Order: sequence, then structure tokens, then C-alpha cells
Amino acid sequence: MPSKTFGSAVFGIEAITITIEVNISGGLNYFVVGLPDNAVKESMLRIESALNNSVFHMPRQRIIVNLAPADIRKEGSAYDLPIAIGILDASGQIFSTKLDKYLILGELSLDGGIQAIKGALPIAIQGKRDGFKGMLLPKENAREAAIVDDFEVSTETIQAAKHQLSPELKEAIQTAYNNIYKFHKAQKQFPEKIETMPGVTCWRKSVGIEKVGIYIPGGTAPLFSTVLMLGIPAQLAGCKEVILCS
Repeated sequence: MPSKTFGSAVFGIEAITITIEVNISGGLNYFVVGLPDNAVKESMLRIESALNNSVFHMPRQRIIVNLAPADIRKEGSAYDLPIAIGILDASGQIFSTKLDKYLILGELSLDGGIQAIKGALPIAIQGKRDGFKGMLLPKENAREAAIVDDFEVSTETIQAAKHQLSPELKEAIQTAYNNIYKFHKAQKQFPEKIETMPGVTCWRKSVGIEKVGIYIPGGTAPLFSTVLMLGIPAQLAGCKEVILCS
């Protein structure tokens, strides 16, 4: 299923909300459609390096990014961060119910940091008008965007953006891990169901070898100590206990 994030385009003192759709499918290559300029087209190289240097990974699949509305020209590197977050969501590397509540903007540096953008104030004003809760953007722009009352702003790195967008998953994973440890220590056995949160039920499956990992169907990223690729048996990834989430 395509992922959706939201950015913004600035024209003079006005801003227009842009929907960034990311779809990952079988095949190879990276495509950006929706009248992107060269800076947007070059985003793949910045995003790939930023993800790899931030304990994420760039999926080796066909990635299509659609910037809508398609009849408005998209300029600049501020779309790096929303595209990257969309790729993480579409590939199962993050789980968030908040993507539709925040505008996301920022140029990515190769180490995963987020560089300043232009037009933070008109973007924040339009974002509030459009009903967004807040805005993830470079910390250098936080003071400018914070002029808008009751509008959350700021983030420093792509990892920080992930934690702001998906605290529920982080908490549920930690709870599941704690439950596993307690049952293993006290009873030498595990309950079938580990933890439930909105839309996600976790349970245990033993595969008979060493490490502990978490796998979300449809995803490709490690959430504990191992990489579990979609379609690869858990045994090959080195997992003894696998928490399956659906």
C-alpha cells in the first residue's frame, strides 16, 4: 500500500500543501513524478546515504514517488525528508498513525542530519489552516515557524523524526520485550499473545535458534538485533524468538 506524507511548496508569501505518495514494488529503479526540478530528482542519492547512516536502509526495489498536485512545479531539496519518511513507512521500517497530522520538510545531509529550508513561516501558517497538528522541520527554522500559535515544530535528524512519528511502536516493542524476558525467567515458557496496541497484535513464535527479533509482515527492517527480510525464513536471519505483528 502506498505511503502518504505531506510537505509544502512556497510561492512568494503563500504556501500550498503537497501530498507525497511513495509506492514500493517489485523491480528496481527510483522515479519521482509530479513536475519535480533537478534538486528533487537528485534526492535519491541524499536519501539513500542519510538512511544508511541512520541505521535504516534504502529498499532495493522499485520506488515511485508522486508529488501531488501534479500540475504545480516542485522545487528545491526540502522534499528530501518527507520522501525519506514515506520510504521508511512504505517499507515497514517505521509504524506511525501520525503521518497525516504533520507537515514534514527538510533537506537531508548525507549523515542523516536535516538542513535549513526557506519559507518556514508561510508553510506553518498554511499548515495550521489546513488542520495539521504540527510540522517536522530543521531546528534552524523552529523559531520562525513557532510564531504560529498551537503548532508543534522542530526536529534534528531523521532518527528524531522517526521517534516523533512512531512512539507507540517503540513503547509496544519495549513492553513486548519486557514480557518475554519476565516469562522466560519466571516460567521458562512464553504466552502466545505478547502485546496489543491499536491495529497491532503481537505474539510469539519459536524457531529454535539464537537471537531475538521482531518482524512486521510487509516490512523489511530490523527492529531488534537482526534483519528479517520479507519472504526469508526467520531461521536464516538468526532468530530464536520472533514476535509477529499484524
